[in-house]
Amino acid sequence: MKFDAVDAKLLALLQEDCKKTTKEYANHLNLSVTAVYERIKRLEKHGAIEKYVALVNKKQINKAFTVFCQVKLTKHSIDYISSFEREVIKFTEISECMHISGDYDYLLKINVSDMEEYRNFMVSKLTAISHIGSTQSSFVITEVKHTTSIFI
Repeated sequence: MKFDAVDAKLLALLQEDCKKTTKEYANHLNLSVTAVYERIKRLEKHGAIEKYVALVNKKQINKAFTVFCQVKLTKHSIDYISSFEREVIKFTEISECMHISGDYDYLLKINVSDMEEYRNFMVSKLTAISHIGSTQSSFVITEVKHTTSIFI
């Protein structure tokens, strides 16, 4: 799908606040309401917009202790990889899981209330998954930048 400058501006506006009315976007972009509506529908149809979500304040829900945990599997067979991924998807504490290159196989982003909850998670859930060779955890001191926006 080709994007023009108006598509890029519209996507930026939607990522900033998708709860505005089509009329508000139209006014900002100097387009008709119909033109903006059609552009949004086209972006949705072609998959440029996957879904609309609410961003939750981690502090307000007591999940502001963020940990990045690297995981190394004991073996890189399809069975071990598939099994690990199936198990990790189930954990609500994990907000992101990426299969990565380098010394470790996976990078997990984990949100819990504090160190004690993280320890309980590691002991009772994560390390209970078979085929984990080792883990390495880094704790976020300060979040310097956080955005969900991707610009074209």
